[in-house]
Amino acid sequence: MSNEDEIFSAIAEERRALAATVWDLSSEQWKTPSLCSEWTVKGVLAHLVVPLVTPVWKFGLSMVRARGNFHRANQLMASRVGRKYSTRLPELLTRNAASRFTPPGNGPLAPLTDIVVHGHDIRRPLHMTHRIPDERQVAVLDFISSTPSRGIFPAPDATLHWKATDLDWTFGSGPTIEGPAASLMLVLTGRDSALAEVTGPGVEHLAKSAD
Repeated sequence: MSNEDEIFSAIAEERRALAATVWDLSSEQWKTPSLCSEWTVKGVLAHLVVPLVTPVWKFGLSMVRARGNFHRANQLMASRVGRKYSTRLPELLTRNAASRFTPPGNGPLAPLTDIVVHGHDIRRPLHMTHRIPDERQVAVLDFISSTPSRGIFPAPDATLHWKATDLDWTFGSGPTIEGPAASLMLVLTGRDSALAEVTGPGVEHLAKSAD
């Protein structure tokens, strides 16, 4: 993706697509555990809405309450937004789809990665599909495997050769781990449920590292 306008446009499209996916979910579907272990489907959507409806100072207050623990503050804010807006979450994601907010220290590839990865977190347990253009998937994989993503995602093991089988993307060198781009981005962001979708001699190395 060549410029920031294009990335923000992609973010807006992915937000609208995800909102449309969840708009008519039943109460039971909202409670479905997502691939993101701490949250249900509703919790993930609330997390995505947090930066669109919450002033920065309120997140700062949550950081204080969480004693500087970003992960805990993130959970607190998502829980609060989920309770406050409940079934209005899809509406808010749509209404604020064009927001250009980016986390401090990160550009637009961070929110693009957030909406794409969390979109999988929501859709997969609900057995729903969504086609993401190849260039967006490459941009997400490039961000996940880059230095700017440190602190957001685990550092990928560059001693392994990560290779997408459905588009042109590779990273690192060594024993190969290959699979669909979506599966790679889930494994790279710590979603162990996607390990069954990748193959290659590097998978055994990855499993040993997780023990």
